[in-house]
Amino acid sequence: MRVTLATFIIILASSSSSLFAQDTPVGPEGTQLGTEETPAAAVNAEELRKESQNPVASLISVPIQENFNFGIGPSDRTQNVLNIQPVVPLSISKDWNLIVRWITPIVYQPIALAQPSGPPVQTNGVYGLGDMNPTFFFVPKKSKIIWGIGPSFVLPTATNTTYLGQGKLSIGPSVVVLVQPKHWTIGFLANNVWSVAGHSNLDKPAVNQFLLQWFVNYNMKKGWYLTTSPIVTANWRAPGDNAWIVPFGGGVGRIMKLGFQPVNVTAQFYGNAVHPPGVSPWGMRLQFVLLFPKLSKQQQKALLEQKLKQMNQDQSQ
Repeated sequence: MRVTLATFIIILASSSSSLFAQDTPVGPEGTQLGTEETPAAAVNAEELRKESQNPVASLISVPIQENFNFGIGPSDRTQNVLNIQPVVPLSISKDWNLIVRWITPIVYQPIALAQPSGPPVQTNGVYGLGDMNPTFFFVPKKSKIIWGIGPSFVLPTATNTTYLGQGKLSIGPSVVVLVQPKHWTIGFLANNVWSVAGHSNLDKPAVNQFLLQWFVNYNMKKGWYLTTSPIVTANWRAPGDNAWIVPFGGGVGRIMKLGFQPVNVTAQFYGNAVHPPGVSPWGMRLQFVLLFPKLSKQQQKALLEQKLKQMNQDQSQ
């Protein structure tokens, strides 16, 4: 599953238009996703691009994110974290949206075990569900600066608490702020959570951890964009200078279509300039996002007509 998804995303990001007949890049403001014969997507391309890069947009999206963390331990092992993190907007009043962001991690964690003398060779590891991380942002529908605030939770859902989870229920505030001038998207997301229940502190340490993800996207022609979105973390209970993980890096992405489906694909690489001993020094992040923009009734009708037309063409061939 891990290799298949990673390979698929890399191929998808680098594919030419001959591979995807419906590959429709994002064009200048006022254009549509689709050709003149496909009002199917009938959504302003510039608006879709902005919404896809806004973590609290009124846009349903389903990101599937692969994280490879390399160089762990003396055997140079690789940790893998597959995050499935749907984002669902809910209108709760005429002035406010509630944005639900729910991260479900599936983790492969290599385990360091004592071994005989000689070259380090280890294949042991644990694979399973990690701790889920839902966040609920209250976002104003109209504001000069896009922002949201709300609670973030870490749920003790790991299938193996020893290696894959914290064994604690943690709660804390989360905030996101961003602006989108012309070709840019610039902002940050931050939270801090504290454990309030769960395993005894003798079994698992209490949690007090901070997360900051700042992001900068520069949008180019044909849906391509440059991006950096490192995730800086701090474990305030770690001893000495072992609290921080500070990565630097970035990558490239593209917003396009697969058939009638708008998608967002990115590939990024990061090096950890600061990290505790035993933590991965560098990693790779691959992401494939399904986008579901809101359509008017007229646009929904046009989409249905275009799908029926395509089905009739396929049957006649």
